[in-house]
Formats: sequence, structure tokens, C-alpha cells
Amino acid sequence: MTNSGSERPGEFELIAELFAPLATAPGAFGLTDDAAVVAPPAGHELVVTMDALIEGVHFFASDPPDLIARKALRVNLSDLAAKGCAPLGYLMALSIPRKLEMSWLRAFARGLAEDQQIFGISLFGGDTTATPGPLTIAITASGHLPVGRMLRRSGAKPGDVVFVSGTIGDAGGGLACLKGEGAHLSNIDRDHLVRRFQLPEPRTSLGPSLIGVASASLDVSDGLLADLGHIAAASAVRVVVEAERVPLSPALIALWPQAKERIVRAVTAGDDYEIAFTAPPSSRATIVAASARAGLPVAEIGRVETGQGVTLLDNGGQESPVNRRGYVHF
Repeated sequence: MTNSGSERPGEFELIAELFAPLATAPGAFGLTDDAAVVAPPAGHELVVTMDALIEGVHFFASDPPDLIARKALRVNLSDLAAKGCAPLGYLMALSIPRKLEMSWLRAFARGLAEDQQIFGISLFGGDTTATPGPLTIAITASGHLPVGRMLRRSGAKPGDVVFVSGTIGDAGGGLACLKGEGAHLSNIDRDHLVRRFQLPEPRTSLGPSLIGVASASLDVSDGLLADLGHIAAASAVRVVVEAERVPLSPALIALWPQAKERIVRAVTAGDDYEIAFTAPPSSRATIVAASARAGLPVAEIGRVETGQGVTLLDNGGQESPVNRRGYVHF
């Protein structure tokens, strides 16, 4: 049954219209069963990750529905990329407020369909429920890689070099713009920053090439310093970041012209979804080649030492105090 107006159909009609067409993998059975069958290629193993996005916390209710859907999917693909995985598909639990009309939900499903084409993945199944609360999207994504080769947080060693892909702080700058900052920006710069917040780019072209190269890896979701702190804790090392080497976009520099404020806000902002990783100095040439193949800049931003925690050094080489290292959920 297709509903052409604003009134929503029942649960199973909604699934049949919007989400069954996204279940393209044979083992998803067109969402006609209670479970899916997922098999990785021979010699590979499954890697599973899960992230939830909540209206008012991770996105605005006014954001375009297709971008909300794509962001929910992409933050999970980002986790897989940082582990070295090629993505396979995902499960989705969707808690839908009564206020959302079918036109909104159709646009949401179109966003998922677009990214499934881009990343070559399928919906495997999930759950849809009504809620009196905010829209909540919980996605569990799976990927695959050769057995025993997943990149973890716990492999960094003193003497390693710290790298990060892309540019840092853009999503935080986009959020700041949506909250009223940046009136002086050009439309091009503002649009760049806002898009980085609304539509992250999972670095799926880089992540798998870091297997056997990176000693530790994760994606930057809560803020560069906060996430490097996870590597430091898991690896029992100290991570030193040099402020002047952190890659920043021209748009972010235009948004926050004061250098000290800019770097602190950039390295503590969330939602970048770049890959931060460590590797031995001998891997530099290999990383440069991987960066070129992926068409994605990778910057060397610091080093790993004995000790604990994360330290940010200013342009004079002195420790720069940072009160809050990143986004805190609780």
C-alpha cells in the first residue's frame, strides 16, 4: 500500500514501501523474515559497530531528512573505515515521532538508498517503532577484513608518529554557523562548514590501506584530542600533538580568525569523522602513497612518547592547556 498524503500507514506497510527496497542483499530476504544471513568473503571476518543519533543532540530537526539518514549511516561507516574494514551492510532501529509525515520519511529513505549505491551496501533489517520523544536512529553496521587484521586502539608505541586525514574542526565550525556564528563568512565557506557537519565523509578509501601500516587507529567523532586520548589510554602511552601541524581548512580559518581560539576549538570539536592513527616513522612513504591513492590528504601532527594522556603543544613548543578535550556524552 502506498500512502500519497501526509498520513502514515501501518508499520508493515511502511516497511514494505520505504525499507524493503533497501534490502538488496540476498540474505536480507526483502525484510520478510525476522533475521538476515550475512557471510563475509572467505578468509575474512565480520566487524560490527553501532552508533545512535538523536534529534536535538546529533542533528537539528530542521536538517534535510536525506542528510539526516546519510549522516546516521556514514558515522557507522566511518568507524568501520578506521578499523580497516570494507563495509557490507547495516541494521537500523528507527523510533519515529508522530509529527513526521510520509513525505519526510520518503526523503529519509531516499537518502539511505543514495548512500547504499555510493558505498555498495545493503540494509539487512531492523525495527521501526513510534515514539512520543525525539527521532532516534540507531544503526549497527558490519564490515569485513582479513582474519586477525583489524586496526585497534591499543597498538601505539613510543617513537610512533601521529597522523590524521583531511582537515580538523570543520564540522564544529559548521555547527557553530548553524547556531548563529559566521555572519562574516562567504556563502561558499559557510556552506562548506555546514555540509561537513551535516554530511560526514567516511574515509573508506583510506582505512583498508592502513592495515599492516598503522599501529593504532580510530575515527575522530568526539574531538581530535579526546579520541587520541582513547589511543593513549588503550596503548598506555602519551600522545603529543603539535598545534601548528593540525590541518585546518581555509573556511575554518576564516570563521575563527584568532589563532589560539581556533586551534583549541578545532581539536576539541566533534563530528569530523576523519581517521587519526599512529604508525612507525619507517611507514611515512607508505602512508604518503596510500594518501595519494585515496585522493585524501594525510598530515603528520605529532608523536607517541612514554607516559600517559594527550598533550597539545603551541607554536612555541609549550604545553597548551585545554579544559575540555572533546564532546562529553554524560
